Order: sequence, then C-alpha cells, then structure tokens
Amino acid sequence: MMFNLKLKSKAKQTVNYEGEKAFVLTPQLELYTAVATAALSDQFYEKAGDKLARIRELIAKNDAAFVARLAVYAREQMYLRSIPLVLAVELAKQHRGDAMVSKLTNRVVQRADEIAELLAYYALANERKEVKQLNKLSKQLQKGLAAAFNKFDEYQFAKYNRDAQVKLKDALFLVHPKAKDEVQQALFNKIVKDELQTPYTWEVELSAVGQQKFDTAELKKAAIKAKWEELILSNKMGYMATMRNLRNILEAEVSKEALNKVCAYIADEKAVANSKQLPFRFLAAYRELKALNNGRVGKVLDALEAAVLQSAANIAGYDEDTKVVIAADVSGSMQTAISPKSKVLNFDIGLMLAMLLQNRCENAVTGMFGDTWKMISVAKKNILANVQEFYSREGEVGYSTNGYLVIKDLLKRNKVVDKVMMFTDCQLWNSNNSGETIAALWKQYKKIAPGAKLYLFDLAGHGSVPLNVQRDDVYLIAGWSDKIFNVLKAIEEGSNAVKIINSIAL
Repeated sequence: MMFNLKLKSKAKQTVNYEGEKAFVLTPQLELYTAVATAALSDQFYEKAGDKLARIRELIAKNDAAFVARLAVYAREQMYLRSIPLVLAVELAKQHRGDAMVSKLTNRVVQRADEIAELLAYYALANERKEVKQLNKLSKQLQKGLAAAFNKFDEYQFAKYNRDAQVKLKDALFLVHPKAKDEVQQALFNKIVKDELQTPYTWEVELSAVGQQKFDTAELKKAAIKAKWEELILSNKMGYMATMRNLRNILEAEVSKEALNKVCAYIADEKAVANSKQLPFRFLAAYRELKALNNGRVGKVLDALEAAVLQSAANIAGYDEDTKVVIAADVSGSMQTAISPKSKVLNFDIGLMLAMLLQNRCENAVTGMFGDTWKMISVAKKNILANVQEFYSREGEVGYSTNGYLVIKDLLKRNKVVDKVMMFTDCQLWNSNNSGETIAALWKQYKKIAPGAKLYLFDLAGHGSVPLNVQRDDVYLIAGWSDKIFNVLKAIEEGSNAVKIINSIAL
C-alpha cells in the first residue's frame, strides 16, 4: 500500500507499457508499490526476473533503514512472506544496514521453514552454483537466523522439515544457533540426527486413513467421513486448513453437527481476525464451492460471506454525505494470475477490494472499465456474490484500459463527487485515439469539483502512474490486502504510509 509524498519538485514524466504519458515515482514510492504487489512471478507487462532486478536497484537507491522498515511492514501488516526475506538478503548483499540486518532477519522469519527459504534465496541471489552454495554467508544474516532458531519448538520444526534444496539440518550446521537451555539443545540434536517426532497434523491423520485397506469402497468412505468429523469436532484444524478443505469436507458428507461447527468457525469474528487471510483467499474458496453440485453448499457460502463481512467491518467507510465512485479495471493486463500455481488474477483482487470498500460506503456508484465505462449496481452485503457478478460481466466493456472514461462521464453528466477510487494496474491509456487523457480530464473536472480526490489502487507495481501523485488531490495506494484501507484512513487523517513505515521500531 502506498501514499504519495508531497514534494515541491516537478514530477518526471515517462511513458507506461501502453506508450501513454505517465509520471515517474520517487524511489521510495516505486519500491513500496513493487514490494506491496510482489508475487515474484511473471505479470502481463513484466517478467519476474525483471521485477526482482528492479527491486534490487530500488533497494540501492533507498535508505537502508527505510528498506528494513518496509520489510517489517510487508511481513507484519501486509502478511507477505517471500518479499521480506528478499529485502533482508539484498540489504545484506549490498553490505548495508550492519547490525540492523540481523535484527531484521530475526523479525521477518516467523515460520520455521522461512529459515531455509531465506538461505535458498541467498544462494540464488549470489548466483552460487558450486557444491557449497552457502559458504561465506553474511555474518549479519547468520546472526539473525541463529536467533530465529530459538523461536520454534519441535512441532514447528517437524512440520516444516522438508526434503528441499536447503534443509533445516543444513541451516543448523551453517548458522550455529546457541541453544537457550538443555531442552533446546536436545531439540537441535534431533534436527541433526533426523529424529524429529512426526507432528500430529490433519494431513498425517487423513493420510493414515487413506493408507489403510478396506474391504469395500463404502467402508473407506465411512472411515474418511469419521476422520473428518473427529478433526472438526476436536478443534484440530486451523483456519486456513479448514478454508482449503471446505470442498473435501462437503464431499465427505460429514454430519450436520460437524458442518455447522465448520460454518460457525469460518464466520467467527475472532477467528477471521486471527487468521490473517488475504481477501482473495475467501474468493478462491467461494468459487471452488460454487462449482459443486451439493445440496449443502449454500450454508458454507453464507459462512464465507459472513467471514468477508467481518473483514470489511474494520474498514473505515464513508457516510451518506460523501459521494464515491468505485471503478474496477477489467482490462486484458489485469487478467494475469498472481503466481504460476494460482487461479487468482489481479482482476479478481481489484474486484474483491472494490467490493469490500463498496460495502463500507453509504453513497457509492460502482462500475468497471475496459474499452468503455459501465456502472453496475449491486447490493452491499453479498461481497463475494458481487465480485462474481462483476466477473461474469467483464466482457461487456472490452479489454482496453480506458480509465479516462470514468472522469469523462462525470464531466459529461456534470456530476460532482467527493472521491473517485480506481482499482487498476495503472497502465491506463486511450485506445480510442481521441487525444483525451485522464490527467487532462482530471484537471478539467477539478474546476467543477474542486474538493474531489482521486485514489489509484495499484495492483501491479510497475513503477509509473497516469497522473502526478505529488499533487494534493491524487493519491497512490498499492497492495492486495484489506490493510490498504488503513492507509486510506491515514490519508483522510492527514498522514501517509511513509510516515507509518518510518514509525516502525527496528
């Protein structure tokens, strides 16, 4: 998530990937938008390797303390896992930050498997191809990882002790953590000897049932059903595991009692808050269930809608007196998966965030733009159903990125609004070749609506924007989490995301 800095200097101009005039971001803003939208996979306009190279260059251009705070912010408030590790390694690689790097490393490593993941990226970043890929490890990374070893118990180590390129045992030999007591030393010895006790997990339990031999398919089905019910009723499944297995639970035909407990858990306010799920995770679960021919699907879909409403409840909205336009970019470039294994598109994330915001606004017009701009009225409560409504109709407006039509429509109708919110990859242009630009139209619109503000929610982080965000009435916010609305609230209160980041203690 990102907010523009108020600078006196004139913003530099460039062209975006569509060849349209755009504005260059400051190094801080560009790094933040890149980090907040980093899946480190190929996007429509940019290859993963190109984006990573750009992030490395931006790290070098920014103050080391800002980079470190940004890494903490991405991990602790945006719930991103990979990119904070990248930032820590790159700071160490550039020999910047000194002791700050070790503190940062310890802080962003919050799961046992992230120790090995960080080391694997370190080998990749340093282009190590020899047998001993991790020799001459940065002393600060070594110190930070050694401290991180003290965070985890046997269950956590065993759960993530995978047969990967870098194993926990390799990491232990490399960083030489100091055990805090005899119990922990015994645990470290177990890691070395590959004697970690197999953790009790729902995967292990179900796998054990699957490996048993049954006389008939009916008996096997009954055993699987009984195991799912046991896991559910004994509270042995976490929130994410439950979300990911909703289809399996329905197909197992668990009891009414078990299904009711699943639905209550999914919709529980505290469980939703503690789960730290990105909004599109609910959408992915919703879509998978919509494809099922199961008479009990409706109950689970309602639970998912209730869960999303719990997420939306913490978003600061706008009352009846504040007129809002919410516009979703459904262009071809937005229909790119966020990662190779994901079915979720940038398009989906934009729609999801747009509908979350729409739920919190009492006077909001919603719509989507491509070749044309089309307003679509939807109910406020059914957020996931609203996303599906937009998704099913995206072909109605075509696939260009004519965001300027949103402002042109307001001018044509002489309609004064307070806020225009665009969820986009910011690669806006004019496919109609009429010469009209969103920047010029916005200047014109400000003459009839001097108090209006335009917010660009950047979902791709390509490094340029179609308007000058150094002006007081245009703001840039980036990211995929509902936490972006915290920055929106900060803007309303006269603050900004950079101040929030720089207030983080290292």
